Amino acid sequence: MTDLKTAALEYHAQPRPGKLSVELTKPTASARDLSLAYSPGVAEPVREIARDAELAYQYTGKGNLVAVISDGTAILGLGNLGPLASKPVMEGKGVLFKRFAGVDVFDIEIDAESPQAFIDTVKRISITFGGINLEDIKAPECFEIERALIEQCNIPVFHDDQHGTAIVTAAGMLNALEIAGKTLAEAKIVCLGAGAAAISCMKLLVSMGAQVENVFMIDRKGVVHAGRDDLNQYKAVFAHETDKRTLSEALEGADVFVGLSGANLLSPEDLKRMAPNPIVFACSNPDPEIKPEVAHATRDDVIMATGRSDYPNQVNNVLGFPFIFRGALDVRATRINEEMKIAAAEALRDLAKMPVPQEICDAYGGIKLEFGREYIIPKPMDPRLLTLVSDAVAKAAIETGVATQPYPANYPLKSVDDVFKG
Repeated sequence: MTDLKTAALEYHAQPRPGKLSVELTKPTASARDLSLAYSPGVAEPVREIARDAELAYQYTGKGNLVAVISDGTAILGLGNLGPLASKPVMEGKGVLFKRFAGVDVFDIEIDAESPQAFIDTVKRISITFGGINLEDIKAPECFEIERALIEQCNIPVFHDDQHGTAIVTAAGMLNALEIAGKTLAEAKIVCLGAGAAAISCMKLLVSMGAQVENVFMIDRKGVVHAGRDDLNQYKAVFAHETDKRTLSEALEGADVFVGLSGANLLSPEDLKRMAPNPIVFACSNPDPEIKPEVAHATRDDVIMATGRSDYPNQVNNVLGFPFIFRGALDVRATRINEEMKIAAAEALRDLAKMPVPQEICDAYGGIKLEFGREYIIPKPMDPRLLTLVSDAVAKAAIETGVATQPYPANYPLKSVDDVFKG
């Protein structure tokens, strides 16, 4: 059997390099077709767009085009390898956008000498797109980059490493707490990791009802607490008065562990310190903070999720970003706000409780998928994600006043073929 490295390299190189291409959407078989596509016919939409910029959505692909942009400073689990090395990941993101939600993507890798240079570059090209997905940008720079671009652009700007992870985590967390007989408002939560994903996960949980004084964030120096003077403004949000200083101390009686850090950092001994029916989201990839086999052998009451597809309850961003952008694009939202993120999380939470059609079970080897300890998060191949999540996001955009178009006539979508109908 071909090993994974060889198979992956062959996949990306053959039969043609890369994973994306540009497709034609209009006929080009005749001289007349070409005269309409380019000169002289193209002058007519040019004049119309010059007269009214909004007509770019009618005469070009802007409204269904997302830029996936990175500087390569935090490539998924590999670190700062530079913008060019990030291109396979950005192309991969484009594959997922197109496959699951019919969204077109240009991947853009920026060799920027500073965060401000990155911001300036993205701002200047933003008029090309209907939305911007930021990816694999290191913390804390990613926070300032996203904030500045949200302020400066009139299209949705979304850093998926932050918010995509947070949305899927929140959905699974709420279901796990329900199964455990606990509430988000009362849960004691320990977060190992203090980077972009960790901070955003905790912020969204607080937005949805968690108490910030019940959240214990841990970075390389230990518990983030009010007595520390080395915290950036993003970590400082979670600094409160506590005498806890270590992971072990924080886990004493904890209801929830969220790991966004590194492999094998949660020991069986520390897992034993947690409250009954502990919830463990060990999301480090490829190796989680604790292996599910070890966790279940240590506690038979644990509810476990990871970032891996070969275990139940995968925290996978593909459950979120394609459908969040689909909903935002279809009502021409000017941003993706907190209410839209919460709507996406609630839609994912609800979908996991619905009966799962047999064809979806068959796509995963025929295993029975039913709401419970081993099924708290929907599967990526579930076509109902497009229907429910996109719909929820579009409605939230309209209700909160960031949509510039009415609810689409073809909603809720049933498949990507519905994208251009209605």
